Amino acid sequence: MQQPTEFAIIPDRASIATVERDIRFFPTENRLPQALRAEQIEAWNVDGYLGPLDVYESGEIDEIRAYFDELLASTLAAGGDSYSISSAHLKHARVWEMLNHPRIVAYVSDLLGENVIGWGSHFFCKLPGDGKRVDWHQDCSYWPLTPTRALTVWLAIDDADQANGCMEIYAGSHVHGLIDFEISDEESGNVLDQSVKHPEQYGRHQVTPLRAGQISIHSDLLVHGSAPNNSDRRRCGLTLRYCPADVLAYLGWNQKGVVVSGTADRERWPGAPKPTTP
Repeated sequence: MQQPTEFAIIPDRASIATVERDIRFFPTENRLPQALRAEQIEAWNVDGYLGPLDVYESGEIDEIRAYFDELLASTLAAGGDSYSISSAHLKHARVWEMLNHPRIVAYVSDLLGENVIGWGSHFFCKLPGDGKRVDWHQDCSYWPLTPTRALTVWLAIDDADQANGCMEIYAGSHVHGLIDFEISDEESGNVLDQSVKHPEQYGRHQVTPLRAGQISIHSDLLVHGSAPNNSDRRRCGLTLRYCPADVLAYLGWNQKGVVVSGTADRERWPGAPKPTTP
């Protein structure tokens, strides 16, 4: 049956609960990394996080920001909001190209191996003073993937710092498996719907500012979140999601996958084509 190409920001929790998953952190073993240094591989295994890493020069990210400005304007005009541009690589060629950016893929391949799938892309754009936050959570609780070997690349479209609500993490929290969380309602101001309570017991708190054009990378098991943007500056980031090609995706999520490095079983990951829309 043809699977949909529209995927909800918050997937159906009951459906994901039916998927039997291997939920644990798999340390990277790579003695000859090509883009990262050996000590960065070690830091990844200890912290579940890397950053900042340089990708785009200032002129390049300026062009990407201008592109996003147009995309956001059209989304708002169509009745969406600044958080609703999800699975963008399935609809927009420019985002598909960012998912395949050679430097990003090189970083990711050093952590995941030669055969890599890029399967997700979601703009998290906090407008000035919008008051919304992202509560403490683990990405893997939203994803019907097994085993939990996925990661997120967080690309700063705008400068991101503590004043405008940059990402904050609990380094080392990725080694605790799936952590219990509470559900928040739509009126709570939480962009997502989960909240891990007392995250300080699972790791070391760290604020992670990025300059526009830089990325960070975090494990799907890392506890992270962000405070509201109470500044007069926008804070936009593009999350790009990747996993090794031997990961299984359920509930039709394999239809989102793009082979960005190496090869993949086409029965497992058919390969989403590059869109024709810019």
